[in-house]
Amino acid sequence: MTTLDLSVIALAPGQLPFRLEHLPPPVYFVGGTVRDALLQRQRPDFDVDCVVPRDAIATARSLADAYEAGFVVLDAERQIARVVFPNGTVDIAQMVGDSLETDLQRRDFRINAIAYDPHAQELFDPLDGIADLEAGVIRMVAKANLRDDPLRILRAYRQAAQLNFTIKPKTRAALRKYAPQLTTVAGERVQAELNILLSTAHGADGIEAADHDGVLHLWLPMITPAAIAHLRQVEQVAWLLGKIWDEFSTELTASVTPTALSRLSLAKLACLLAPAPEAIAPTLAALKYSRLETRAVETALRHLPPLLGLADQEMSLAEQYFLFQSVGDVFPIAVVLAVAIASSQDILRETRAVGIIAPLVNAYLDPNSQVAHPTPLVSGTDLIKHLSLSPSPQVGTLLTQIQLARLEGTVTTAQEAIAFAKAQLPSL
Repeated sequence: MTTLDLSVIALAPGQLPFRLEHLPPPVYFVGGTVRDALLQRQRPDFDVDCVVPRDAIATARSLADAYEAGFVVLDAERQIARVVFPNGTVDIAQMVGDSLETDLQRRDFRINAIAYDPHAQELFDPLDGIADLEAGVIRMVAKANLRDDPLRILRAYRQAAQLNFTIKPKTRAALRKYAPQLTTVAGERVQAELNILLSTAHGADGIEAADHDGVLHLWLPMITPAAIAHLRQVEQVAWLLGKIWDEFSTELTASVTPTALSRLSLAKLACLLAPAPEAIAPTLAALKYSRLETRAVETALRHLPPLLGLADQEMSLAEQYFLFQSVGDVFPIAVVLAVAIASSQDILRETRAVGIIAPLVNAYLDPNSQVAHPTPLVSGTDLIKHLSLSPSPQVGTLLTQIQLARLEGTVTTAQEAIAFAKAQLPSL
């Protein structure tokens, strides 16, 4: 047992979102909660994991009632429940085994097998997890623990990337040995770990190591060294584009839906899938990605050829218009991919690639751009009324021709648009 020092002040009573009296002893904070406090890692929201020797669900219910917080039973059989506060969560689980040390012995890695008693303000570190934290290494507690929950195999690479730690050789050998068991894990759990790798600064290192060790092969068999190189380049390109256009950086960090990955993370995911476009839909379906996320990846990769083709030939206004109409809000993903691939394959230097793509980015970021964000001079109803037409695909064709004429400057008003459409009718 180790007395609390300032390194875990984040777990001090005054820093918690609840009073300790609502978690009567004995109670222990465990896992990533303690690890991150010792590393002084800041989390955007608090995330506390606790173990208690008995009555875990009842303890969680009591805490939730005291603060009128949300309450969810995560696993009734294993006695695990979650209390949801406005700015974070507290998970309370029944201790595994008949002692705290037995519980810690069943955890994944030694750095996560440290416990903290908030009442006594003492650390319990029977497996020398603090020493591994100081050394910056990830070491398994036991091989059997990896077999019990194979997701821990991928989690090792994720945590190594997040913490910029090194996986110990014997642990890495065990990860390779049990890698095939990762296929028994639910796709959404694998996706959650992969998403963190896609969104963390050193995620490419983790993905490359996991792929090298055969951990990702059964879920993402199409990954190639070139795909990893493109993924690494995406991060650099995103930084460069953000330095030039602040708004573009905002677009990349946003997502296509509130629950989806950021566009930047989707660009990285697209890099991994690019070598096998025909496998995108089934692969992402197996990993339980949403239809919108799948559509975003497919759309971005489908528009790579015309964007890469800008190195040899400029797009006409009409070609730009049709590109924007087709790519929609996936444009930032397609652009960062195109520049990353062009520069990593030495098709173009980064700065030249950015210069070539700049007119399209400027158009996308300009809400008044008729190329990227057209505002019709007339509607289909207007054409039907003034030209005595019946609803048909012909109306849509006329609207497109009007917009193209507007881009060329030959049509500027609604009246001119109607006259232009009337003149096109004989040829349709």
